[in-house]
Amino acid sequence: MPVSIVVQHGPFRGITQREIVRRAEAMLRALKRESDELSIVLTTDEQIQFLNRDYRHKDRATDVLAFAIREGEFASLAGDLLGDVIISVPTAARQAKEKGHDTLDEVVMLLAHGLLHLLGWDHDTIAKDKRMRAETDKLVRASEGVRPATASRTPRAKRATVPKK
Repeated sequence: MPVSIVVQHGPFRGITQREIVRRAEAMLRALKRESDELSIVLTTDEQIQFLNRDYRHKDRATDVLAFAIREGEFASLAGDLLGDVIISVPTAARQAKEKGHDTLDEVVMLLAHGLLHLLGWDHDTIAKDKRMRAETDKLVRASEGVRPATASRTPRAKRATVPKK
């Protein structure tokens, strides 16, 4: 399950590439999309505003943009490519502060939201919004359930039972 990540103008405090890739892979597994390819960009308000202006004709920063490869005239050529999820980390940080949680939590939620957009989900009606929020929450929970990658995979209990000489 190829997940690529680009960090523009980072690093961003509390956000590591490794953790975002790990969470994205868990989301793809939960969706049974292990063979799909996903690209993630963590960027600034200025960069996302540029994209939002050029592609959505909205000259302002936003929290997340999703560019689906499987839509449009050449969708049949996409193969396993899903597309790109672009997240403004400064906007995510502001939103996290307003909600009283960590920036990482907000970035992960935005990643799940963007991933669903790549898969064709939308929230243009109240009913669709409710379903999409529920599915976003499921993906976030699925990404939290995976064990973080560490240098040592030895459980503490085994280390504690080493006999002393």
